[in-house]
Amino acid sequence: MTDTATPEDRLARLGIELPRVPVPIANFQPFRRHGDMFYLAGQTCEWNGTMVYSGKLGRDFDVETGQRAARICGLNLIAALRLALGGSLDNVSACIRLGGFVNADPEFAFVPKVVNGASDLMAEVFGPEIGPHARTAVGVATLPQNAAVEVDAIFAVR
Repeated sequence: MTDTATPEDRLARLGIELPRVPVPIANFQPFRRHGDMFYLAGQTCEWNGTMVYSGKLGRDFDVETGQRAARICGLNLIAALRLALGGSLDNVSACIRLGGFVNADPEFAFVPKVVNGASDLMAEVFGPEIGPHARTAVGVATLPQNAAVEVDAIFAVR
């Protein structure tokens, strides 16, 4: 059976609250539209102006905490996309790609598992037809404001 719920229906049904879209801390925009594609700037694990997870995976945080951080990144991305679309996610036709960056200890081997926190969220909110995406997951030496995780995205719209 096909799930016909819209992304807005799923958000409501799941009780998912979206944060305020973070204000960029450098010279960039939170999103850019080109044709039917929206390119979303990287979002960290900041919630309404407060960095929730600051530090390194494998030293300061475990995989499960990293997944929660990546989920917050995903919630910020969805909030930015909703803003870009004028208040509704229902015209999203595909989550094309996520790029995940994990502030990781050099020996930390579970970067892809951490980024699953954002990927799983996209599946929850956008469902089996729209949510699947290509993805990159990379461990990095540092991130802005020492964030534990940052995720960027590309979405297609109708």
